[in-house]
Amino acid sequence: FQWSSPPEAIERFKSQEIWFPPPQFYEFCRLCNFSSLGELQKFSSARALEGCERWMPVMLSAPDGFIQLLPGDELYPEDPDYTGEKKIIMTTDKKVEDLMKEGGLFHRIVIQNINNLAVYVNIQAKYKHINPLMIKCDNSDYSSRL
Repeated sequence: FQWSSPPEAIERFKSQEIWFPPPQFYEFCRLCNFSSLGELQKFSSARALEGCERWMPVMLSAPDGFIQLLPGDELYPEDPDYTGEKKIIMTTDKKVEDLMKEGGLFHRIVIQNINNLAVYVNIQAKYKHINPLMIKCDNSDYSSRL
């Protein structure tokens, strides 16, 4: 066990010293908005009564990677499979880069491989939540539409 700040944890992830799954990467990117535990506590106390929404990432498989779609993303399905019973697998013949260049509303985690993630969000967070900082662990540049 080792205590790290969110930016330190992300740097350790980028250098492949540690690994965490995409949902935790997303949350570390959100935590990077706060410079101290006190700031986070103040934010969470003020936001606590605003509500929350149930999320289920939907995986989109592309020839060169995956995209975890989240609510608000233009490709997110209207009726996601919250239980996993339907075993819906979304696929496309388009490359991730093309999907990113064509897109407009992003709320997604792009996964090129297990150590190569990027968070893209350009929608307004609901319930006074705070969006994650858009951090990439690769050299791709999909910022032309962001």
